[in-house]
Amino acid sequence: MIRIEHLRKQYDNAIPLKDVSVTINDGDVISIIGPSGTGKSTLIRCLNLLERPTSGKVFIDDEEITDPACDINRIRRKMGMVFQSFNLFGHMTVIENIMAAPMDLLGKSKQEAYDEGMRLLRMVGLAEKALNYPDELSGGQKQRIAIARTLAMDPEVIFFDEPTSALDPTMVGEVEAVIRELAKTGKILMIVTHEMRFARAICNRVFYMDQGGIYEDGTPEQIFDNPEKELTRRFIKKLKVHEIRIEDKDYDYIGLSEGIELYAVKNQFPHVLTAHIRHAFEELVHVIMIPALSDPKVEVTIMYSDEDATASMEVRYNGPEKNVLEKGEELSMKLLEGITRAIEYEVVEGELTNQIMITF
Repeated sequence: MIRIEHLRKQYDNAIPLKDVSVTINDGDVISIIGPSGTGKSTLIRCLNLLERPTSGKVFIDDEEITDPACDINRIRRKMGMVFQSFNLFGHMTVIENIMAAPMDLLGKSKQEAYDEGMRLLRMVGLAEKALNYPDELSGGQKQRIAIARTLAMDPEVIFFDEPTSALDPTMVGEVEAVIRELAKTGKILMIVTHEMRFARAICNRVFYMDQGGIYEDGTPEQIFDNPEKELTRRFIKKLKVHEIRIEDKDYDYIGLSEGIELYAVKNQFPHVLTAHIRHAFEELVHVIMIPALSDPKVEVTIMYSDEDATASMEVRYNGPEKNVLEKGEELSMKLLEGITRAIEYEVVEGELTNQIMITF
């Protein structure tokens, strides 16, 4: 079991991990996903002290490895790390790469290390490459060898740092197949990956990382089908988001409208959809909503899904419960109805309690 308490990692110009507390149970297979720069690799590197946390505690089987008195080399024998760059020794054959650590660190005889190394090579489907050198292998083969080398130490925990990111797409499947088999062994696996299909298929738990920590922790079904938090939903649905804040009746309508155009061009919206979004913003916000509010506070969130080329617009505004659509100008309402699939009003929690949701 791994227990993390208030883990923080700070660099001079960034804080990838602000405050992480979580328990990882024996047998957990965890996919770690999220945008680039959100601390995914930093987290697993802190767990085996390749990166020293700025503060906080990490416990492996109730032993604090962040305690300066801890023998980290002894603890590291329980943990294996598979890097995206393979890190094989180029001057050694494949079997020598696998035999080295068990002989040097575990005191195994040459014969024991050889027999176990060949067993692991057969497991990853590369026994015939035992006497080859790393530069004679494909990327996918190198990564499978790196996994076999890690397994030779019989670790209780294995960290994978983007294990398929450096591979040609045709080689990804062979590495994923090996990791799938490992997931059945009862070891703790923590896998940083951008392969969403793989992440969903292999794990029993998903960490979505954002805002300096584990933003959402749940089952694959929860995270990929029904995420509870907004940033998770945007990431999973591959939503491209444009946000607008209006706090004055004399706001820069032209500038904001042009901002919508630039957002649409950048994300290659269909021309008709772009026109519909701009017209909806004009009619709902500029013509109907702003004149109806004495002291407007309005947030507009436009979301576009790469998966199905659909868009929505969420408009939240201040004041007591008030559906501005009920007294909207007839022409504006007809225009909105003509360019949208649905328009819904509801009262929501928060500072801006009125919300209108438009789908295009």
